[in-house]
Amino acid sequence: MTATAETLAAPLPAPEPQRQVRWEPWALGVLLVGTGVAYIWGLGASGWANSFYAAAVQAGSVSWKAFFFGSSDAANSITVDKPPMSLWLMSLSVRIFGLNSWAMLVPQALLGVGSVALLWGTVRRYFGAAASLLAGLVLALTPVAALMFRFNNPDALLVLLMISAVWAMMRAVQDGRTRWLVLVGIFCGFGFLTKQLQVMLVVPPLALTYLIAGPPKLGKRVLQLFAALGGLIVSAGWWLAIVELWPADSRPWIGG
Repeated sequence: MTATAETLAAPLPAPEPQRQVRWEPWALGVLLVGTGVAYIWGLGASGWANSFYAAAVQAGSVSWKAFFFGSSDAANSITVDKPPMSLWLMSLSVRIFGLNSWAMLVPQALLGVGSVALLWGTVRRYFGAAASLLAGLVLALTPVAALMFRFNNPDALLVLLMISAVWAMMRAVQDGRTRWLVLVGIFCGFGFLTKQLQVMLVVPPLALTYLIAGPPKLGKRVLQLFAALGGLIVSAGWWLAIVELWPADSRPWIGG
């Protein structure tokens, strides 16, 4: 039993550098460009998509206060039912390009391309070119992914942040540095500001992964996980703290 625990806790060897095959840059380029075209082509067909969030995007594009709180209207009477991080990207796009469905939805499509690219990079580091391209292709062609990366629900940003947390955890398991654990916590905290407790679906398996496979001794692994928890609390809590401290008669009603 002791030998097994020591084996699990032993540092993982650094992955051998994966040789770049001739076709890989071209295949990656086709994958990312194809994903972008597929997600952006006819993007305005869904109109304002979820009108509940579209109204908040419009409000945030004309009022910085509505932008910060995620208000449903520029008069800041009530917020949407989620924290506003996913709305920020869309509101900034509408501020730049004007109010139309394309300007609102194109950040979502680009988040999809970013998710495919990050998944490719994460898988390639450990499993090589073919596996990483297959992983990216599967994500890009998954019907529910194609839907949410062309819609204005918070899920597009949430998926990118979840993949980012897994990427950072893989680096932490590889070299045991605390900074990677803190980064995992930060990505999960941002995920909370995107869609609340949905991001917590990945937190227990990520923590268990490092507790079992992290390179340092058990005591240090536990302390590092507390550091990750601190990163999560700070990255999620700063917005919540400001909202709580903001005078109640000057802020919108916090919906949800």
